[in-house]
Amino acid sequence: MEAIDGLALGFTHALTITNLGWALLGCFLGTAIGVLPGIGPALTIALLLPITFQVSATGAFILFCGIFYGAMYGGSTTSILLNAPGESGSIITALEGAKMAKNGRAGPALATAAIGSFVAGIVGTLGIAFIGPVIVDFALLLGPAEYFCLMVLCFVTVSAVLGGSALRGLTSLFLGLTLGLIGIDLQTGQPRMTFGLPELYDGVNVVLVAVGLFAVAEALHMAWRHHAGEKAEVRPVGKLMLSRSDLKRSFWPWMRGAGLGFPFGVMPAGGTEMPTMLSYYTERKLVAPEHAHEFGTVGAIEGVAGPEAANNAAAAGILVPMLTLGLPTSATAAIMLSAFQSYGIQPGPLLFETQGELVWTLIASLFVANVMLVVLNLPLIGLWVRILKIPTPQLYAGILVFATIGTYGISNSVVDLLLLYGIGIIGMFMRRFDFPVAPVVIGMILGPMAEQALRQALTISQGDWSVFVTRPGSLAILAVALLALLGPKVYGVWARRTGP
Repeated sequence: MEAIDGLALGFTHALTITNLGWALLGCFLGTAIGVLPGIGPALTIALLLPITFQVSATGAFILFCGIFYGAMYGGSTTSILLNAPGESGSIITALEGAKMAKNGRAGPALATAAIGSFVAGIVGTLGIAFIGPVIVDFALLLGPAEYFCLMVLCFVTVSAVLGGSALRGLTSLFLGLTLGLIGIDLQTGQPRMTFGLPELYDGVNVVLVAVGLFAVAEALHMAWRHHAGEKAEVRPVGKLMLSRSDLKRSFWPWMRGAGLGFPFGVMPAGGTEMPTMLSYYTERKLVAPEHAHEFGTVGAIEGVAGPEAANNAAAAGILVPMLTLGLPTSATAAIMLSAFQSYGIQPGPLLFETQGELVWTLIASLFVANVMLVVLNLPLIGLWVRILKIPTPQLYAGILVFATIGTYGISNSVVDLLLLYGIGIIGMFMRRFDFPVAPVVIGMILGPMAEQALRQALTISQGDWSVFVTRPGSLAILAVALLALLGPKVYGVWARRTGP
């Protein structure tokens, strides 16, 4: 009943003209961003973070979540029409979607992707509404030791899963933790790593780091790699209609995809890539014999419906640990967490109590955004395809201009601009040598929180470090973190020794 009452409260605020306008703007921007390869929701939200100094918290988060959901929708358009996924979660969609488009069935492929995204978005948002409060009740039982271990688990899983290797991921994490140490130590009042610059006494602004790593670094990296080439062929869309047979073949893949995606989104570093792959192989195994030959040849509609549903359900699941535990498990969630902190709001178990109106309005707006997105996506596909014709140099030059103006507007500090482009250059080299950037932001945000939890746990235990292994909860979490870090290595060694 608590969730139903909360949703009722949320819809009374979400359906106001102002909040509907923010949702519509977020959905439009997010879909456009999803269409453009290489420009994801993390970069877009990072560019828009400076608005948190002017816009109400409710409006800003409705906008950000609309962008987040919209990017998941938009990524399928280029995957199907151009075989160029706009988002990593849409890579699997391209396998069958592009083949359907090549064989004159782009319309049904786009329709099943849009409707599957809608179904999965509704399922995922219901999960946030009804599972979120349950996780909050569990989280309230955790002490500082368990919280520190949870953050260690988040560090390890995000660093080990993202990027080409665990070592690169952990190196990126260490950079983020180092940035998080800059500023005045809250316990002792002593400046740390400020190099005598008064501008660094308050620490490095998370907004600045996010914009530098995602916007500036991406623009510089694309400028480095840019070569003039041929324009991608834009295929005709055709009729955006699903036949009765297509609808029947898509229904259960939508359900299975949503069921697979949401739990992966909730898990640390679950992401959207793994559930979309699992969904694809599941549908390939379960497809009716008379349609099995379509996989890999003319394109099977099940191979589009299932992965797209899994992609969007996982995106919804990512919001659960961010809202209920204050743990971001993706780059986008990390940047949204920094936006919460810009408003002086700390996501976690008490968020539903202290900011109930904001949280339930946000969840209700996600339902509204899903309806908006399915209405927007089908009629505006022709517009999204035209966006792809923007020349790369002009596109990324515009991003640099917005990044510079937005960052300077935060504090009017030249030091911040130097930091912005210094971090952007570091981020460019990280992309060049396959170092993931998400762990940097996650380490910077969670580092100070982990330090605080560590100090509290040691204070309570009077300096006894065994508190992290004598408490059952913290020991179990550390065991999972160790398994996540060493498990793949151990399995690889075992497989080589026992293999043929």
